[in-house]
Amino acid sequence: MHSKNPTYEEVYDEVSKCNRCGFCLSVCPIYGITGSEMNVARGHNAHVRALAEDNAAISPDYKDPLFECLLCKACVANCNPAVRTDKIVVTGRSEYVKKVGQSKIMTFLFRNLLTDQHKLGRYIRLVAFGKNTGMSKLAKAMGILNWFGKDMKDAEGIIEKLPWTFFRDRISGLNFEPAKAKMSAAYFVGCAFNYVLPDVSEATVEVLVSVGAKVKIGDNCCCGVPAYSYGDLEAARKMARKNIDVLEKLNTDVVITECGSCSSFLKEYPELFADDAAMKKRAEALALKVKSFSEFMVTEAPDKLSADKFSGKVVTYHDPCHMSRYQKLIKEPRTLLKKLSGLTYKELPEADRCCGAAGSYNLMHYQQSMQILDRKMQNLKKTGADILTTECPGCMIQLSYGVRRSGLATKVVHISELMRDALKNKPKEK
Repeated sequence: MHSKNPTYEEVYDEVSKCNRCGFCLSVCPIYGITGSEMNVARGHNAHVRALAEDNAAISPDYKDPLFECLLCKACVANCNPAVRTDKIVVTGRSEYVKKVGQSKIMTFLFRNLLTDQHKLGRYIRLVAFGKNTGMSKLAKAMGILNWFGKDMKDAEGIIEKLPWTFFRDRISGLNFEPAKAKMSAAYFVGCAFNYVLPDVSEATVEVLVSVGAKVKIGDNCCCGVPAYSYGDLEAARKMARKNIDVLEKLNTDVVITECGSCSSFLKEYPELFADDAAMKKRAEALALKVKSFSEFMVTEAPDKLSADKFSGKVVTYHDPCHMSRYQKLIKEPRTLLKKLSGLTYKELPEADRCCGAAGSYNLMHYQQSMQILDRKMQNLKKTGADILTTECPGCMIQLSYGVRRSGLATKVVHISELMRDALKNKPKEK
C-alpha cells in the first residue's frame, strides 16, 4: 500500500516497517509510567500511519500522545527493523503545528529569540534577575507561572540560580591560542552552556587549547534542536542556515561542542535540507567536521592523565540520549574517563536510560519527568559514586536537581571539567 497523503511520504516507509511486535513497550520510559499504548512507539506509528493513509485527521486530541514522547530513541535501539519513530513523531508534531498551531510563547521563542543569541541574552538576564532575587518564587506563589503551563510552577526549582555573567561575556579574558597550534577548531557555543553553565564552556575552551587547538568562536545561534523537536521545522531550518553561514566563515579544521544535543543536531542538518540540494551539500560538508567533545578528545588526550584532585574518588557516567543513541558515542567518553589515573570508574546501571530532561520535557511534563529521574537516582545510589559526569547541559541540570532532591553528596560535572583539571597536572613537555 502506498501513502495517500503526500505530506507523510518521507516517513511512510518507516511507519510501514513497524510490525507491532511490542519490543518497544519494555524500554519506553513513558510507557513504563503511563501504561498507555498511545505513548509508546507502536502507538505513535499507528497514529501517523492512520494520518498518512487519510484514515484520521490532525486534531487537538493528538497533542498529548505526540508531545509526550521523549525522543530518546530507546524504542529505535530495541526495534528489529530499527523504525525511526523519533522522525515519525517529529513529522506528526510538524503537521500538528501547521494544522493546529503552537502557543504564542513557543512561536516567539523559536522564531525570534533562539535565532538571535544577543536578543535571547537580554531576556535571559531578566530571568536571571528574577531567579537570583527570589522573584520567581514570588511569581510561583502568586500563580503567575501557571500562565506558562500547568507544570511550570513545580519545575521552577529545577535550576537553583542562574549566573550573572554568561560565557560570551567572559570571552575577552580567555586564551584561544596554544603555544603550538596543531589545528584550528570552531567552538560551537550551546545556549544552555552559555547562559546556565558558563564554567563548563570555559573548561572546554581551556582543554581544547591545551591539546593544541587554535579556538575560534563565531556568532552562532541555537543549533535548532528545540524547534525541531517541537515540530517547528521552519524555525529549525532558519537557525541551521545561520549557523552554516557562521561556521563556514570561521573556516576551521573541526567544529567542536561539548553539548551532545548540539553535536547530534549539527550532524543531522543535511536531513533538514532534503529538498534543497545546495543547502544539503553545505550541511553535509559541515556535518563531516562536527565532533562531540569526548569524540574529539579521546584521540587528542594523553593516554595517562593524573587526576590527583579527585584521587580515590569514584566516578560514573550517564549517557545522554543524543550521545549514545543518536551518535553511537558510547565507548569514547568511557575511554576518556579511564585515562584519568586518579579516579575509579564504575558503570552506572541503565546508564543509557533517559534521565527525563529531554530538552524542556521536565518543564512541560514535570511529574512524569520526576518519575524517570527517580529511577536514575536509585541507580546512581547503587554505584556509590562521588562524581557523576555526562556530556549534555540538560542532563547536567536534571541530574543536579535529582541529587538535591535525593539528598545525595554526589557532584555532577561535565566531562570537560574533569579533563581540564587533569590536564593541568600533565607533565610538561621536555
